[in-house]
Amino acid sequence: MSPEEKLDPLPDSFILQPPVFHPVIPYVTTIFGGLHAGKMVMLQGVVPQHGHRFQVDFQCGCSLQPRPDIAIHFNPRFHTTKPHVICNTLYGGCWQAEARWPGLPLQRGASFLILFLFGNEAVKVSVNGHHFLHYPYRLPLSRVDTLGIFGDILVKAIGFLNINPFMEGGREYPVGHPFLLKSSRLEVPCSRALPQGLWPEQVIIVRGLVLQELEDFTLSLRDKSGHIPVTLRASFTDRTLAWIYPWRRKKLILAPFLFYPQRFFEVLLLCHKGGLKLALNGQGLGATSLDQQALERLRELRISGSIKLYCVHY
Repeated sequence: MSPEEKLDPLPDSFILQPPVFHPVIPYVTTIFGGLHAGKMVMLQGVVPQHGHRFQVDFQCGCSLQPRPDIAIHFNPRFHTTKPHVICNTLYGGCWQAEARWPGLPLQRGASFLILFLFGNEAVKVSVNGHHFLHYPYRLPLSRVDTLGIFGDILVKAIGFLNINPFMEGGREYPVGHPFLLKSSRLEVPCSRALPQGLWPEQVIIVRGLVLQELEDFTLSLRDKSGHIPVTLRASFTDRTLAWIYPWRRKKLILAPFLFYPQRFFEVLLLCHKGGLKLALNGQGLGATSLDQQALERLRELRISGSIKLYCVHY
């Protein structure tokens, strides 16, 4: 894409904020588009061996003077006899009544994955995949536009995501999978085995960043004979997204084109009895037909293109 070429205008709901890796603490950043029900913020990191406390603040602005209101103050404390978490709200320079949760599931020297899921009335917080607390809003969620992280914490990654559009009302934290994994390097092209094929309610999650070198992005599903029943392809030459079937049959997907240089993306594929449902950046975009026997015969997920992968989960 040439410097003078402009990106296609996208609805705000299609734009996802890129993840942040290894920020220096204290760290303060703008939350693109603010917070709204259905949005998630994921924090992946480590508690230092001698850490006393840290805090994650969802703020209404980022000024130093006067101090901004803090809608949600999440404050784990390790230095007391009984480690616990304090949640609170700062309004007009004054702290309100504390809410306290004992049984802190974070440990000094240990890695963690914290997920903040924002609902209509309260924020739910899970730690390492298990629900820990919910904190009712005391200030309107629409006022929050800034994230602040302070104290004794080593942050590996911060992710800004939308709730899984296929599972609302189902599992509380459906796509809280880490961006950084110790055990594997996500090099492209990337191949992952599907030993049991695909089954109903299984979700494939692919998150990444488009690089400057523009090559078509493809996500292919192959059976044990090497046949490719279906491929999801984003073409940079004509800026289209399509399902590709055997014998070059193509079905265009009507949606804004998301795959531009330095733009973050999230692809979700939900397996169901009639095939695969697709969502991009949290927006459902319909489905493709594939019978259950064909889904069960699949044995490989392959991803290629000019992208940097952050997460592949299924």
